[in-house]
Amino acid sequence: MASDKRWLLPDGIDELLPEQAGAVETLRRALLDDCARWGYRYVIPPLVEFTDSLLVGLGADLDVLTCKFPDRNSGRTMGVRADMTPQVARIDAHSLGEEGVTRLCYAGSTLHSTSQSALAGRSPIQLGAELYGCPDIAADLEVIELMLALLERADTVEHHGPVTLDVGHVGVYEAVLESVTIDVATSDAIFDALQRKSLPDLEAVIAVSHPELAAVLVNLVDLHGGVEVLDRARSSLASIPGALTALDQVEQVVQTVAAAHPDVSVYIDLAELRGFQYHTGLVFAAYLEGFGAAVAKGGRYDNVGSVFGRERAATGFAFDLKALTAASAPDAIPEAWISAPESSDPDLAARVRELRQSGRTVATVLGGKPDPRCREVLVRDKDHWVCQPLNPGEGK
Repeated sequence: MASDKRWLLPDGIDELLPEQAGAVETLRRALLDDCARWGYRYVIPPLVEFTDSLLVGLGADLDVLTCKFPDRNSGRTMGVRADMTPQVARIDAHSLGEEGVTRLCYAGSTLHSTSQSALAGRSPIQLGAELYGCPDIAADLEVIELMLALLERADTVEHHGPVTLDVGHVGVYEAVLESVTIDVATSDAIFDALQRKSLPDLEAVIAVSHPELAAVLVNLVDLHGGVEVLDRARSSLASIPGALTALDQVEQVVQTVAAAHPDVSVYIDLAELRGFQYHTGLVFAAYLEGFGAAVAKGGRYDNVGSVFGRERAATGFAFDLKALTAASAPDAIPEAWISAPESSDPDLAARVRELRQSGRTVATVLGGKPDPRCREVLVRDKDHWVCQPLNPGEGK
């Protein structure tokens, strides 16, 4: 590559300049502090792992997204994490191995082999929370409530208007398929057609092999919208008890969110399977006006820990922290910096330490000019160093 092109980054890979990086880090700290107040303990999984633990149980989509390379020490294949969820599941199941409910949160960079959408980059900073050891819907309700609380903390509502919570349940789809005997190839074809919401492909798969499924599955594609969808779904799926049980859980989410967050719009989509291949129950996503992709996704994924020797109920969610920061309200005007002159005076050094410990930013003059972000300057007044306004033009 020519020397004048060495500054170029790979497609989909970005860097955060000081103001952006500061905003992301400020939000990261605030959200993780909030998670801690809910009882979620912070973990830091490794950037790379062996792919046989990094990818297991979580679907082909994650395999395609993961960048892989051979480990020179062991000869095994390693991968750079594309999703931190399986890593946290491994920590819960194996590294911690606790009994009862375990709440964990995390934040870190991930890498995708390709962008997932036209607007998404390949290096999201993922922040999320996972709750293990509780199969009850109370756990799902808690993580949804936490997700909405973090969105509120990020000031997305003021900047973009009310949040829309998209809710579904893979148990509806699974109960429909379990109501008949079906081979794996046909099941995969149906899943693919539902992911793409392609009625022609769906009808082509089931019209010949399983005509009794045709009406139910075609209706499933249309079961999306407001709370009225639940009544239509109960009528359409009345002969499938497992589907009705799943609908009860969706309705409980709708009622709980409506009571606690009347400004949150709830959208029900009972055929929403895209991106949820490894989920086993409720699935949900948060959307903001003006953003084509979800700012948060989550759901239940029971028993992923079984591959690590311990089956555990699990539910959780994750944000792309960079996208969430971009969706947040503009930051407040930063506090003015203080300029300190070059000096070996121990009193000045003590005053600078005092100011920094109190939370102020002090930049020492280098090269004869104050930093342009400085609005005050330390000057000696008799036996003390005091802050005074920096004269206009003095920092130029």
